[in-house]
Amino acid sequence: MHASITAAYLARYRTAAAEAPVELLPLTGAQRRFLITRRLTPQSRSDIVPMLFAFPRGTLDLGRLARAAAAVAAHHPALCGAFATVRGTPVLRTGGPSAEAARIAVAPGGTARAALREALLDWPADGPALRLLVAADPDGDEELLVLALDHAACDEQSLGVLTAELSTAYEQDEAPAAGPTPQALADYRQAVESQLAAEDAAGGPAAQAYWGRRLGGLTGAGGGAATSTGMLTERLPAARGAARGAVFPALLDAVSSAMHRLYRANESPCSEGGGGALALGYPWGGRPPGAPAALGCFLNTLVHPATSGPVADLGALADAWWDDLDQAGTPFDEVVRAARTAGAPWSGGLDALLTLEDLRRRPPLVLGGTAGREVHLDGRPLAAPLAVSASHGEDLLIRLAWDSDRFPEVEARAAFDELLAVLGHHLHAGPSLAPQA
Repeated sequence: MHASITAAYLARYRTAAAEAPVELLPLTGAQRRFLITRRLTPQSRSDIVPMLFAFPRGTLDLGRLARAAAAVAAHHPALCGAFATVRGTPVLRTGGPSAEAARIAVAPGGTARAALREALLDWPADGPALRLLVAADPDGDEELLVLALDHAACDEQSLGVLTAELSTAYEQDEAPAAGPTPQALADYRQAVESQLAAEDAAGGPAAQAYWGRRLGGLTGAGGGAATSTGMLTERLPAARGAARGAVFPALLDAVSSAMHRLYRANESPCSEGGGGALALGYPWGGRPPGAPAALGCFLNTLVHPATSGPVADLGALADAWWDDLDQAGTPFDEVVRAARTAGAPWSGGLDALLTLEDLRRRPPLVLGGTAGREVHLDGRPLAAPLAVSASHGEDLLIRLAWDSDRFPEVEARAAFDELLAVLGHHLHAGPSLAPQA
């Protein structure tokens, strides 16, 4: 029986922590992947999570923003100190708030959006973990604020905590603390150690066998990051009542159909004629039961074997997805190993990414008594050649971003049309899809 990747990491971490002159905290599997990728490919972009808000011009006080950012960061160990590699082992080195606020200059003839996009591309590899960046068009009546985080320090659950706490800290405008309290450090350590225990338990033979069966036919089309990207958006009516439960399985099928159309049009041999399954990744997870509600990155990347569609029976797809969620704790690296052991000629690269955010869980960002209007920033790098983001609130906002160096815009638009058609069909076909007993 092989040792789990998580157990091997913990053994290395304990050795590094015992010899360190300052306190080191362990990292979850997702955090380690972000840092390892960053260290192995220093020319790549850091994984960041940005939210963009528009405020009336003159609303934002930069000094107050800086104090609010530092005050919020000081409460959370994930936003303090620095991620580091000690004796080849990724860790969080404890320290003071890792946050900044800055006003970004707009070049002559440029736009605030372009200036902010360039600033995000130049994200320092070693921090800070939280950045608030402000820019305004010279003749505009709004100013834009990017709230951006190192992905190793946050997940979706963290975003609502941050918008709420930043709103409060900006209003109170108190001097920030020097760093997290001993209790905050203890809670964060407990949350991460609980996550690692869950990851270790979920990497056993039964999980390996399950993912080997589930992904043994995966071929993939190559995956890979994209630096030059385009974006298409569409707003659909929100799913109401019981139908809300059908949104994610419907998205899995709709994105699968779009993937195969796009890769076939690009003459990918892996998907010609509806061949092997493509790798559709999506984040899933939360804090383990009983763990403190610490801010951080407690997600896992699950893999859906995207076959050409659309499927005739969304219920069967939903049942398989629910089975996947029963195994959602298996770390991504263990899933890749299981698939390859089962014979899949898959490198582990993702052909597409899907994210779904429930906006009901995120309070608005209110600064100076004004709620920011959320907008979106296109042209950002992608971790895969195709990415679909869905934001579900008063409506259902669908965004498709693609590698414009790899796929022509006309083909991306055709794939997006197919995605919307399949999604609309499923969401109007019937009630929610609950797991079968």
